[in-house]
Amino acid sequence: MNVLLHILGFTIPSLIVFLTAFFAIKHFVENDQKKRLLELKYQSRNVITPIRLQAYERMAMFLERIEPNQLVYRVNNQELTAYQVQTLLLTTVRSEFEHNLSQQVYLSPELWENIKMAKEKVVNVINISAGGLGDEATGTDLITNILQHVAEQSPTEKAMMELKKEIAIFY
Repeated sequence: MNVLLHILGFTIPSLIVFLTAFFAIKHFVENDQKKRLLELKYQSRNVITPIRLQAYERMAMFLERIEPNQLVYRVNNQELTAYQVQTLLLTTVRSEFEHNLSQQVYLSPELWENIKMAKEKVVNVINISAGGLGDEATGTDLITNILQHVAEQSPTEKAMMELKKEIAIFY
């Protein structure tokens, strides 16, 4: 019995020292991991922020480039038929969209949906404007029709406002 008490006299303090050291080291390691995670987030934020701002800039430029008032002047050619201008306009819009497709990664899902809807509205304006013309219509007739359709409200205006709101929230 004496031997058992003697063994317990050494074992219990050793066990207490071991558990204290174990929990202290565990706490230290967990705090170090949290600290490293915060540093990593901070560093990634420093890298992501400029890329994200660039994505917003590119989306603003995309919306400006597909704005019908801007778009028709870039593809205006007096010698083309309405059908040729329609095809050129639609190709330009789709090409611009595909060129900026990867930027959706940096935007909120709501903003991305607004941008896609703006693109679809532009495509609809082009198609509706062309649909009201006959086979003999010129490209100038189509452009005039498009400009009349967008005279009241731009199809990209809402998306541009949402883009500006999102930028204001984050920056």
